[in-house]
Amino acid sequence: MTPDEHTNQEFFLDVGDGHQIYVQDWGKKDAKTPIIFLHGGPGGGTSNGQKQRFDAAQQRVIFFDQRGSGKSLPTGSIENNTTAHLIEDIETLTQHLNIKEFIITGGSWGSCLGLAYTLKHPKKVKALVLSGIYTASSTETAYIDNGGFSEFFPDIWQTYIDSVPKEFAGDPSAYHYKQAFGSDPEAAKRSIYAYAELEGSLLSLDDRHTPQDYATFDPLSMKIELHYLKNNGFLPENYILDNAHKIQTETWLVQGRYDMVCPPVTAYKLNQKLPNSQLIWTTAGHSSGNRANYDVMRTILLTLTERV
Repeated sequence: MTPDEHTNQEFFLDVGDGHQIYVQDWGKKDAKTPIIFLHGGPGGGTSNGQKQRFDAAQQRVIFFDQRGSGKSLPTGSIENNTTAHLIEDIETLTQHLNIKEFIITGGSWGSCLGLAYTLKHPKKVKALVLSGIYTASSTETAYIDNGGFSEFFPDIWQTYIDSVPKEFAGDPSAYHYKQAFGSDPEAAKRSIYAYAELEGSLLSLDDRHTPQDYATFDPLSMKIELHYLKNNGFLPENYILDNAHKIQTETWLVQGRYDMVCPPVTAYKLNQKLPNSQLIWTTAGHSSGNRANYDVMRTILLTLTERV
C-alpha cells in the first residue's frame, strides 16, 4: 500500500518481539468512528485496491500490515507471530492513535481476527462488518486441505494431488506442510507455491485465475498463512463458535453462497450463535472483490459511518 492524497499519516509502529508493523491512517481525520481494516491471509498484507471499498470524504480507515506481512518488518517472519500477538498489536495501535472505539471490518482471516479481538476487548468495538467468514476450526482447514470443494472443482483438486509424489496422493497437504517448513528452500518454495495456486484457483467462480510465475513467486506471504493453518489459527478448537454468544456487538456477516475457500455453513452457524448479528447471503465466491460482496460491504460500512 502506498500513500495518496487522502493519507493522513503513515508510519512503522514497534509492537515488540522484534516486529514493526506498517500503518497508514487514511480518509476523513475527524470521522466520528474510525474503521480498523484487517487484511486476510494471514500474511496477505494491505493493498491500494482495498481503499476503493471506502469513502475518504466520510470515513477514516486505519490500514496496517500484520506481523511479517506487506511492508511490516521483518518481512515474512513467523517468529512471535500468533493470533494473541496480533490481537495485542491492534490494541497497541489503537492506543497509539488514541482511538477509544471503532468499527472492525475484514474478510476471511480478517473476520477471524476481528472476532477474536472482540472477544478479548468487547467494549471497544462498535460494530463488526465481516465477509468470507472463517473461525480457524480444524474442520474449516480440512475443507481446503482435504479437497472438500472437489465436487465443484475436480480439475483443481487433481492438479493439487499431482503436485506431490504418488505415495502422498491420499494426503497431499500433509506433504506440502512438511516441505514448506523443511530445511530445503527450493522444496519449500515448490510446496508453498502449490498451496498458493490451490487457494488462488478457488477465489473466483469464473475460472479467471492466472497462475503466478514460479520464477518470481515470493513464498513468504503464503508461508505465514500455512504457519497459522497448521496451528488452527493458534486458537483452541471451535473457540470462536463456542464463545460467540458472548459478543453483543452489532455484527454484519456477508457470505458468498459459492465460497469454495471458507465453507458457507460456518457463517450460518456463527449467525445462529451471535445474539446481535445479521447474515447477508450473496451470489458470489470467497473474494471480497467479487462485485456482490464488495457492494454489500461498502453499503453497510457507509450506513454505519452515518449512524454509530
